[in-house]
Amino acid sequence: MDKRQTVDVFRQRLAELIARTGLSRSRFAASAGLDRSTLSQLLSESAVRLPRAETIAALAERHNVSVDWLLGLSQKDKVAAEIVPQLEIETGAGSPADQRLTRWREEAAGFKIRHVPTTIPDFLKTRAVIGYEYLRRPGPTTDEREEDAQSELAYSRRPETDIEVCSAYQMIEGFARGEGIWARFPAADRREQLERIARLSDELYPTFRWFLYDGLEHFSVPYTVFGPKRAAIYIGDMYFVFTSTAHIRELTRHFDSLIRHARIQPHDCAAYMDGLIGKVG
Repeated sequence: MDKRQTVDVFRQRLAELIARTGLSRSRFAASAGLDRSTLSQLLSESAVRLPRAETIAALAERHNVSVDWLLGLSQKDKVAAEIVPQLEIETGAGSPADQRLTRWREEAAGFKIRHVPTTIPDFLKTRAVIGYEYLRRPGPTTDEREEDAQSELAYSRRPETDIEVCSAYQMIEGFARGEGIWARFPAADRREQLERIARLSDELYPTFRWFLYDGLEHFSVPYTVFGPKRAAIYIGDMYFVFTSTAHIRELTRHFDSLIRHARIQPHDCAAYMDGLIGKVG
């Protein structure tokens, strides 16, 4: 295949890729790190040159196709072959004493861990909160769950650890007031939990940073991004685990968006918790 043919095939397959995504050209360009004018040039029938190798590689990685397919060197785009194995369903989730979480954290050592918890991050929880949350759930005992939470706390104290957490501030305020699932949880225990969060937020900063956003403006399901290794979405009693670069990148972008819109920053977290203690009722 001569150069002109390669350019023509690349243009056709790029157009096919855009059609597959269902995105507008502007949004497709943005997702690939290109500006609209560059994408228009690549799609132009008058184009006589291929884009830079970095651009082709980025397009292939972002949209889970092979470089060879984009260049017409292969008829197999590998979309289905690459995406399916990179999604796994892990059952039996929902416990802080889950050895998979420990293993995934260890594998991500030296990278940033991004976490959106269901309620309070496990390693910040008091024994009373752990016992209350898991009272009616089968599995490990309160002692075993607390031991695992302490192990996670020890992990967060490592100098190489980098953990960011995002939550809606309404969640923690609802806890302070004893609303929802916390209606039967004693005020004294809620106060103790807030005091522990305030102390550890101060003690662990900046290794651990908790951002609180407005839940009326933004939404997120619980999930964790373990550096560049994997991302796990928690849906109650199972995890959807992704290992593809594209999925991990999208969840990382979502997390970073929550951070950008945070109303309470990590360095203010301890003072914020102290203020909530007065709302415990």
